[in-house]
Amino acid sequence: MPEITSLQNPRIKYIVKLRDDRRQRQRDGVMLVEGAYEIELAIAGGMRPREVFFCAELAAGKSVPGLDPSSGSGPRLEPVTVSRPVFEKMSHREGPDGWLAVFPVPHRTLDLLPLSAAPLLVLAQSVEKPGNLGAILRTADAAGVDGVLVCDPRVDLYNPNVVRASRGTLFTVPAAETTSAEALAWLRAKGIRVLAATPQAETLHFEADLRGPLCLAVGAEDEGLSDFWLQNADLQIKIPMAGKVNSLNVSASAAILLYEAVRQRLGE
Repeated sequence: MPEITSLQNPRIKYIVKLRDDRRQRQRDGVMLVEGAYEIELAIAGGMRPREVFFCAELAAGKSVPGLDPSSGSGPRLEPVTVSRPVFEKMSHREGPDGWLAVFPVPHRTLDLLPLSAAPLLVLAQSVEKPGNLGAILRTADAAGVDGVLVCDPRVDLYNPNVVRASRGTLFTVPAAETTSAEALAWLRAKGIRVLAATPQAETLHFEADLRGPLCLAVGAEDEGLSDFWLQNADLQIKIPMAGKVNSLNVSASAAILLYEAVRQRLGE
């Protein structure tokens, strides 16, 4: 297949549309994954790309197993080669590495989340910045959580910038989009306690028992958790704040809470 060099090529214009339009991604049931490392993680997680775009000038020797005709493993799919200006038109990141793929959106529901004997979950309600949601997923992967519940989402889980900020951990951490009501009913049915993070709590996070089946809930950047979670949580907890502001970035809060849970569980 000859290299695509025209910015007006219909396939290229479609990719740009997918990048910028959430409704288009939702209608077509697809997502964009950019970066060799991220694509490799998606494939390792069992996903199969529908289409792959490759720019040799930007790739600088980087390859993805299975996406090269000479590769001996992975899905046999020959990339569509494009020129540097065309790839940069499609790209959503600074310093692209010349790899971009279209994947079908995975079907993930609460009932499909695999749970351990004493599951540790994180619930993120109405987070609106893709970078924060991606950072939560990255921390969740590092902490070994059972899953991430994305409640009442303002940014879709498969936004290209969520993929980028998560460093591909969107494909290594079981995650599901849901409503708060559905999430609470599911957690109750599974016997999982809910601890809600709020600056108004009386209990410090390291004073709470974070062992056993547990879901740590954090809220939107501007408003925090809704009254729904504050009223239905088994316990409200707070991170001690000694400065002039009374809250942390939501991804930082999630990281602190998760690693306190990890610390307590390792001490068992």
